[in-house]
Amino acid sequence: MIAKLKGLLDSFSADHAVIDVNGVGYLVLASSRTLSSLGAIGSPVTLHTEMQVSQDDIRLIGFATGEERDWFRLLTSVQGVGSRVALAILSALTSDELHRAVASGDKAMVARAQGVGPKLAQRIVNELKDKAGDVILGSGGAVPITPVGSHSADAVSALLHLGFRPADAAAAVAQAEAELGAEASFDALVRVALKKSAR
Repeated sequence: MIAKLKGLLDSFSADHAVIDVNGVGYLVLASSRTLSSLGAIGSPVTLHTEMQVSQDDIRLIGFATGEERDWFRLLTSVQGVGSRVALAILSALTSDELHRAVASGDKAMVARAQGVGPKLAQRIVNELKDKAGDVILGSGGAVPITPVGSHSADAVSALLHLGFRPADAAAAVAQAEAELGAEASFDALVRVALKKSAR
């Protein structure tokens, strides 16, 4: 099992890079997000990797962060999600956005990825909900996940529709709920969250 590659960027294309490790070129599939983080050809590169072996193929998939690799493993545990679909999702969504989409059951956000239809997006959020953990890590640290169908979840969804980043929306609603209490209404949560975010 190859868990990490450290070498020089030899070349790259839309869906893969070739990493030169002591004269051996490893072709590594990757998300567009990881590929855009690699830098110039000839520069040093370190990638976390996942090796997939099938009857007629061996694939090496690379990730800029261990967190992205963890999400890849979770995504490919869902029936119907192969490596290419998982990479398309990781290209379309940041780890924070994926956390929020799974936690809030937002299949529309997952369906933004190329090749992911509504049914598959629904299956992904349903199956990964319990596996993704109880907190998301945003720019402000740990943010509590709100139950789907709650006033908090609805308030987060409302802020997302107003253009907030998922981690920012979750943080603002968590602050509002801490101030107002668990029984706060949807309207009150949105109003206070907007004030907290100074938007």
